Amino acid sequence: MVSLSGRFAAGLLKVRPRAAFASEIDTERCQSIMTAILQTGGKQYRVNEGDIIYVEKLRAEDGDKLTLDTVIAVIDGDKITTGTPFVAGASVTANVVKSGKQKKIIVYKMKPKKNYRRKQGHRQPYTKLEIKSIAASKPKASKAKPAAKAAEDKE
Repeated sequence: MVSLSGRFAAGLLKVRPRAAFASEIDTERCQSIMTAILQTGGKQYRVNEGDIIYVEKLRAEDGDKLTLDTVIAVIDGDKITTGTPFVAGASVTANVVKSGKQKKIIVYKMKPKKNYRRKQGHRQPYTKLEIKSIAASKPKASKAKPAAKAAEDKE
C-alpha cells in the first residue's frame, strides 16, 4: 500500500487547481448577474437569465411566454431580497421551449415464492423553459402615520 504522499509523488493523484483566486474573480460580472430562486411544481429552482431548466409539466404550448411570480428570493450582486413566503412584485419571465416526456423507467414489483410479479413503465412529463428575464421589486418606503391618525388609533 502506498501512502498518500507517495501517491502524489508517484503522480497517481493529481491536485486540481482552485477555480479562481479572489483577486482573479471578475467582480463586475458577478455583481451584474441577477439570480432568482423560484418555486414551481412543488420544487425550487435557482436560475439566472439565459438558463434552461426542466420543470414539472405546465399547461402551456411550445413557444408561449410565461411569467412566474412565485419567487422566493432575488440575489442582485451583494443585495439579497427574500420573501415571506414570496417576494412581492418579483417575477421571472420564461419562454416554453418544449414539452415532452422523460426516458421511461421500469417499476418492477416481485414477491418471491408467491407468483407475484408486476411490471409497469412510467414516463414523467416535463416542460423545458428558457429564462429570459428576472424582475425584482423595488422596496416600498414605509409611510409614517400622521400624528392625528396615530392619536385616533390609540383611542
